[in-house]
Amino acid sequence: MSATLAPADEAAVAAAVAAAHAAREPLAIEGNGTKRGLLRPVQAARTLSLRNLSGITLYSPAELVLSARAGTPIPEIEAALAEKGQQLIAEPPDTRAIFGTDAPATLGGIVATNLSGPRRITWGSMRDHVLGIRFVNGQGEVLRSGGRVLKNVTGLDLCKLLSGAHGTLGVLTEITLKVLPAGETSATLRVHVPDAAAGVRVLSAGLGSPFGVSGAALVPDAAGGFAACLRLEDFAPSVTYRSARLAEDLAPHGDVAVLDADATRALWREIRDAAPLAAQPGEAIWRVSVRPSAGPAMLAAADALGGRGFLDWGGGLAWLAGPASEAAHGAIAAAAAAAGGTCTLFRAPEALRLSVAVLPDEPAPLAAIGRRVKAALDPAGILNPGRMRAGA
Repeated sequence: MSATLAPADEAAVAAAVAAAHAAREPLAIEGNGTKRGLLRPVQAARTLSLRNLSGITLYSPAELVLSARAGTPIPEIEAALAEKGQQLIAEPPDTRAIFGTDAPATLGGIVATNLSGPRRITWGSMRDHVLGIRFVNGQGEVLRSGGRVLKNVTGLDLCKLLSGAHGTLGVLTEITLKVLPAGETSATLRVHVPDAAAGVRVLSAGLGSPFGVSGAALVPDAAGGFAACLRLEDFAPSVTYRSARLAEDLAPHGDVAVLDADATRALWREIRDAAPLAAQPGEAIWRVSVRPSAGPAMLAAADALGGRGFLDWGGGLAWLAGPASEAAHGAIAAAAAAAGGTCTLFRAPEALRLSVAVLPDEPAPLAAIGRRVKAALDPAGILNPGRMRAGA
């Protein structure tokens, strides 16, 4: 177990990174450590935790802007937004059940991993709503990028660059987000379908309608087969009207049930957190992004291994679970590549995460750019080395 540094402020974070840079000592960067099991294990003598850099530093509901330190727990941010009838746009998943942790995710951890939930299909990913950041680079220098409005970047967009970099390019210390009003109410249209291909057709019909679907997922149905689920959010009269009209459009696909607001919230919280996957302890979990029409093929690939899965993002995101073996990982990665998609080994035992590529290889030109960016921001390679790829 590595020793843990938990600085109380940004200056102390910078000093810790500067000392590690001078000593050429790798650091494992984390918030509460909730996603320590994601991607490859970091081999480092010390861990730099941002958990003590916590608290909302600015919240302007009228301007739809919130700033918070990187170690701020996501539930704290969600509670502050809910008091003003607002929400995090990207609906990031709560991964505590997946990784078997008790501590809540932090804002820095969610942004660093760019994790987004069901609302991704209509409002974009987590990185799309990051307006500004403060961070410490691999030499211990404090830098900032962006600001508090959308059009605030010239040149290299460091906000998007560090969002999804898994702490390999810099240590996030403060983040400014755009937020949005939460819908007054919500409803879900649920259609039983016999197979995944039919389910994706229902999801596509809903997303192609003019009724503003904000979530489209295909989950296993207790009656056998699947349930295609389409969520609507907004003012109550709008949701009532749109639910009725969309139900008429979907009627040719099967019987349509309409879930109320309470059932809708519970269902989409489960979908957001990958609960329909019913992953067992010791199983591997993959998150595969493909074109929606290829989603059923990914479910078939998991089924062939004795695993299971469900689809989000209209069929474009496959959550899969199955045996934690190199053979199973190779089969899922190959199926994703054949479909023109990307495969992430989201959870697996440490030995497997060390022995396989947890992310697909980048094209050579893109990899070369990545190496140059890494050399500029972390020249000694001390920040989360090996997290995304071996030797990087």
